Amino acid sequence: MTVLARVLREAARRFPERRALVHGGSAFTYGGLDAVTDQVAAGLARRGVRPGHVVALVLPSGPEYVVAYLALARLGAITTGVGPRYTPVERAAILAQAGPDLVLVTDELAEGVPAGPELVRCVPATGAHDVWAELRLDEIPPAPPVTGDQDPDLPETVVFTSGTTGIPKGALFTSRQIAAITAMDTGDRWGEGGPQLVATGLPHVGFMTKLAGYLKMGATLHVLGRWRAQDALRVVARERIPYVGGVAAQVSLLLGRPEFDRYDLAHVRGLIVGGGPSPAPVVHEARTRFGAGYSIRYSSTESGGLGTLTAFDAPDSEALFTVGRPRPGTELEIRDPKTGELVAPGEKGQICLRSPAVMAGYWRNPGATAAALDDEGRLRTGDLGLIDAAGCLRITGRMTEMYIRGGYNVYPQEVEAVLLDHPDVAAVAVVPRPSRVMGEIGVAVVVSRAASAPSLAALREFAAPRLSAHKLPEAVRVVPELPLTGMDKVDRKSLTEREKSFGDV
Repeated sequence: MTVLARVLREAARRFPERRALVHGGSAFTYGGLDAVTDQVAAGLARRGVRPGHVVALVLPSGPEYVVAYLALARLGAITTGVGPRYTPVERAAILAQAGPDLVLVTDELAEGVPAGPELVRCVPATGAHDVWAELRLDEIPPAPPVTGDQDPDLPETVVFTSGTTGIPKGALFTSRQIAAITAMDTGDRWGEGGPQLVATGLPHVGFMTKLAGYLKMGATLHVLGRWRAQDALRVVARERIPYVGGVAAQVSLLLGRPEFDRYDLAHVRGLIVGGGPSPAPVVHEARTRFGAGYSIRYSSTESGGLGTLTAFDAPDSEALFTVGRPRPGTELEIRDPKTGELVAPGEKGQICLRSPAVMAGYWRNPGATAAALDDEGRLRTGDLGLIDAAGCLRITGRMTEMYIRGGYNVYPQEVEAVLLDHPDVAAVAVVPRPSRVMGEIGVAVVVSRAASAPSLAALREFAAPRLSAHKLPEAVRVVPELPLTGMDKVDRKSLTEREKSFGDV
């Protein structure tokens, strides 16, 4: 049995009447969630799902996604999620990499799902009693075969992220990693959790690898169909949620709500913020107006969502300019990007992490696995940084041109490939511009073919069918030619430096 399945069963035994999952007006207790998981698992087994089968969830955020993930874990299947924000082209690319045996999908998200795997159509429920009504069977689902001790290398989930060229890669997490992540988050504690707002998308590493830990702590998970600042703030205040998670852009949006100061938020004890460094003004304002600590988390999909963190009560020198220290059980090293050798203290290099939480490898991609993990299981993050005199990690750049917009990775090469198809674009480079709210936004630096250059609105409209909204440029600058380096490559550094003068938008 998978780690996730075992934890749910034990949580249901320990606190059956506690609320486990809340979405809108529907809610499941731990006992009820365990029961419906059995029913859906039985229905999926009747449809042929067996241990080791790969099942893709192409579903919106809601109870259907959570219950399906738990039911598949109970059957020993491997679950991967495809976010609802993806375009059909992006969705197809991820599913091609995953190679699922079965896809659970709503009609709204079915475009882009390739022919081949069996489909199970999902109708989002209006209440808890209707969740997966078409699948539920009042039977005991078949248990995965047990051969000796629990296999620590049993695959449980594949969490997709983008590669340096925008091609999706799936990070594989087995029972070994899920157990380690759960232990690193919870220790030996059971049932100490309280209300929690799920701020990430459900296919995100922050949910897929950490759900077992949430269940072990007996948390009440509040899931929004789509994260909106006004809704999130209302739930945080109404449910008296003590720790608010998310990315810096979400914190900025919460602070920007006109009704913010009308809410009683005295119960908030801390903000836990990942998805890239937090701008210093955001940290300062959040700590002041929430009256709470602010912890910055640095991690990646490949690291299992665990890496470094700043203390809630960290001094400004740490909280405003670093991403903290490695959490217990995590080794942090700075290595020369070319030789792989350790650099001297205080020098810049590639950030490398090693911990039991790091992925087992990329799904069906041994070449990419070898490039990301060394022989000792050390993860080469692709980020550049240094460890300062206080032992804190400072991120100084990225080995690729990827930037982070509101917690979502954007790869310029992918965006440029789409924009170059526009008939009025002769050449284009997409570079980041600092943004107080989003962290970074994309600027399209365009060489035009036409007498009148394409407008920002025209470029966004052209690219929207092929790119998710967070990848679309949010500013455009027209130039007669793109600057080149001495090696006749586009000088992205000079373009990026210029955009810094237009920051804080």
